[in-house]
Amino acid sequence: MTAHLADAVASRLPFEVVRDPRAMRARVEDLRRDGRIIAVVPTMGFLHDGHLALLRAARARADVVVLTLFVNPTQFGPNEDLGRYPRDEAGDLAKAAACGVDLAFVPDVAAMYPPGSQTFVSVRELEQPMCGEKRPGHFTGVATVVTKLFAITQPHVAFFGEKDYQQLAIIRRLALDLDLDVEIVGHPIVREPDGLAMSSRNAYLEADQRRQALALSAGLAAAEAAVAAGERDSAAILAAARAPIAAQPEARIDYLELRDAADLTPIGRLEGPAVLAMAVFVGSTRLIDNRVLAPTSR
Repeated sequence: MTAHLADAVASRLPFEVVRDPRAMRARVEDLRRDGRIIAVVPTMGFLHDGHLALLRAARARADVVVLTLFVNPTQFGPNEDLGRYPRDEAGDLAKAAACGVDLAFVPDVAAMYPPGSQTFVSVRELEQPMCGEKRPGHFTGVATVVTKLFAITQPHVAFFGEKDYQQLAIIRRLALDLDLDVEIVGHPIVREPDGLAMSSRNAYLEADQRRQALALSAGLAAAEAAVAAGERDSAAILAAARAPIAAQPEARIDYLELRDAADLTPIGRLEGPAVLAMAVFVGSTRLIDNRVLAPTSR
């Protein structure tokens, strides 16, 4: 979208679109002085129903809802999909209007990373396993941009989806460690009617790949059923989750792990709440999903 067209779309919206970080900070500082409770929903755009659920949850909690739209380059690796990541600013802003957004912060890369930028935020231990191991530097980019967005939008509360379970754990740790005075709220995964977790990257899937992608939620369901039947051994639980995925010709597991739900340390036996987390390539599209499993008395 050209700057002229973007501004034309923004001019017809029932809320303000702000592109300059200093202008955004000035707006929220005024709102905070007036005693308004501010919620922020950070996104990379191409909004789907999962994002809209976050916006509606924010609307229920706050006086002012701020949506951020920014495809953050520092969380993409050199061979990842930054250049083709789906974008639809006009569509995103229209969806935001229907959810009662009050402000949209839509900066460009130069505004967020001025020339000579060299400061990054790292949550050292939580960012190491799972997606962190497979995508080196990814969570440093996430932690840095979230810190910047919090500094600019100054929210009292921020909403994130639980589909990105490791990301949510990192952001909670970040807010605690840096005394950011923002409540971090996780929202349950929003799924398609057939069980596929909603993701902007689902748009990459061809029809047959879309069908094969259902193996992720099938694997989670199989693991959950094994736990309900009394299975506690991690290897057996993982094997149950792996079987439906391995049966799909275009599915390739990037990782499949069972870890403590709080600190993401590996576990050998299910004794308390644990997250079964996975990343799976379906064709060339990398999808993630997870489910929290907990033993129950029988």
